[in-house]
Amino acid sequence: MTVPDVFSPARLGPLTLRNRVIKAATFEHMAPGALVSDDLIEFHRAHAAGGVGMTTVAYCAVAPEGRTERDQILMRPEALPGLRRLTEAVHAEGAAVSAQIGHAGPVANGRSNGVHGLGASVFFNPMSMQKIRTATAADIERITKAHADAALLAVEAGFDAVEIHMGHNYFTSSFLSPKLNRRKDGFGGSLANRAKVALGVARAVREAVGERIAILAKLNMDDGVSGGLRPGESVQVAAWLERDGSVDALELTAGSSLLNPMYLFRGEAPVKEFAEVFSQPLRAGIKLGGKKFLHAYPYREAFLLETARLFRAELRLPLVLLGGITGRATMDKAMAEGFEFVAMARALLREPDLLERLQKDPATPSLCTHCNRCMPTTFTKTNCVLA
Repeated sequence: MTVPDVFSPARLGPLTLRNRVIKAATFEHMAPGALVSDDLIEFHRAHAAGGVGMTTVAYCAVAPEGRTERDQILMRPEALPGLRRLTEAVHAEGAAVSAQIGHAGPVANGRSNGVHGLGASVFFNPMSMQKIRTATAADIERITKAHADAALLAVEAGFDAVEIHMGHNYFTSSFLSPKLNRRKDGFGGSLANRAKVALGVARAVREAVGERIAILAKLNMDDGVSGGLRPGESVQVAAWLERDGSVDALELTAGSSLLNPMYLFRGEAPVKEFAEVFSQPLRAGIKLGGKKFLHAYPYREAFLLETARLFRAELRLPLVLLGGITGRATMDKAMAEGFEFVAMARALLREPDLLERLQKDPATPSLCTHCNRCMPTTFTKTNCVLA
């Protein structure tokens, strides 16, 4: 088998990317009023100019209560002009652009949004200090349709792809999780029942947009919490998505924004820095109990690769490897192991032009130290974290 060059063009559904590196979705906190800002446009333009094949705009909520907080893009007609300016700016630099669409579910901050969050079952959100309401069958139907409508808006805005968020214990992920889904109806219990929302959302998006744009899904391989979704069940969900033909690729992720966010990030846990960006009494609470929530995990290159291999072995669907991709050697390893794309986040936040320099000199080191101090700075609007 010939191993492709990571900087060679690649097909993604109906789309051809100029290379196999995707800028992963990161919550930019640059959408005041839930609309695109000039800062957000420049952020993605810079990544496009830096050499990525495709940049991903996060996080584009499909419903008002589906935002993690109020200053987050809400997919609606009022957002269309700004979204068009963003896609045009990225295209002018030669890159493709994807909209990450989804519903934050139990991760949503109901106090910030002015609307209570929804999830598979009742759950307490410590950030909003509110209970998350159990989604009804009508809510599920509405939110499924909202994903399809958001994808259609993305087409109208000039996006080349959409990425359906099925990870981090957001709405569809909360249904997949045995820990968060305690329902007794047809959406709870067996994996087939728990997967109905994720599969239904993907089918609805495919039916809405057809082959006009590429469709990816960001799927949790492992929630990283006791009683949560584990790789064995997640591989089966991935196989069902492949069977349905509803997505063109899967981006493999892990962790829970609600219960264990550091399982995705790895490296240092910036508890002190997180506490400083919040007001009392939350600041004191984070200082006292933050280490119980923000667990520190050792960092290593390609830290999700071992788990992702389970998916590569069982699926023919194109896969995007995420997690600790910072250097050319790691990218080459991903290509050699059969992954069609790699996704980068923190390394590109530190150096948007890293790829351009890697093409000139493969030995170029990343300056990212994985200190994770970019996580709390999200709340001060100076940087971003993975969405």
